[in-house]
Amino acid sequence: METTKPESWNTPSEPKPENKKVVAGILGILLGGFGIHKFILGYTQEGIIQLVITLVTCGIGSIIGFVEGIIYLTKSDEEFYQTYQVGKKGWF
Repeated sequence: METTKPESWNTPSEPKPENKKVVAGILGILLGGFGIHKFILGYTQEGIIQLVITLVTCGIGSIIGFVEGIIYLTKSDEEFYQTYQVGKKGWF
């Protein structure tokens, strides 16, 4: 009996995990004060804290989101994925 290998186009593969680096980075820069980038990454508590900090400081706390957006975009795709999506690092 001869065994045949399935062709590569017909072989199921594991789905590639979604990397949210660009979306989170741009939203961090543009809307960082609202914590939108935190919510995109699944950090609900941190997003609420970011929003409260921005409201209490009359917008000055949005600098945190701006800096985080820049940090997100300067990391490599793999480093970002491992740090913020796998490792669940909530701040910086």
